[in-house]
Amino acid sequence: MSVIQDFLRYNRQVILPEIGDEGQAKLKSAKVLVIGAGGLGCPILQYIATAGVGTIGIVDFDNIEIHNLHRQILYTENQIGLGKATTAKATIEQLNPLITVVAFEEKLTIENASKIVDQFDIVVDGSDNFGTRYLVNDTCVTLGKTLVYGSILGFEGQLAVFNHNGSRNLRDLFPEPPDAKDVPNCSMNGVLGTLPGMIGTMMAHETLKLIIGLPTLRNELILYKTLEWGFVKLNF
Repeated sequence: MSVIQDFLRYNRQVILPEIGDEGQAKLKSAKVLVIGAGGLGCPILQYIATAGVGTIGIVDFDNIEIHNLHRQILYTENQIGLGKATTAKATIEQLNPLITVVAFEEKLTIENASKIVDQFDIVVDGSDNFGTRYLVNDTCVTLGKTLVYGSILGFEGQLAVFNHNGSRNLRDLFPEPPDAKDVPNCSMNGVLGTLPGMIGTMMAHETLKLIIGLPTLRNELILYKTLEWGFVKLNF
């Protein structure tokens, strides 16, 4: 029955010659950890789950608030106050009951990061602060894990792949995090809900390509400006 379900569910991507049965099998055996189930994390989780990534971990300690709902599309108003990680897990399991989803409803810290990250093959960072981003990066470097990185600000987004098969990492691009008081965030500067949708989907796309073995970003940073549609790829 599982083979038939897999065929019916995934055949529109399996028929791509770049994917095929072999690529779909790679997706099924992959283990991906998503840091943050917010604006970036929601589309990342939706698309890697529906593509058939076999095991997905979700790390988030926040609860759902009403101001999240314009961009965090896994949640509804009647779920306000519930934990994001467990709520996202339940929704993702409804989207695709053929996969395994693990929720870590806790803050990622220097004490637990290695234990959590080491259970997965690829880490996708949808966090919204530099402290977590650098902790995730340094943990991936120590454990030899590939990291898909994305960030948003205003109408602009960034995308990169770090620490993949010997490629560079976040500290090679930005050696030290900026001072927290100098860093704007969504609560102070706002964000149009579609922007994290676009960047999160790009992060999911790059994650799937990594798993399947398709060409991906290497020592490159994408800058995506959506107000006037500018797209720049920088080497580092």
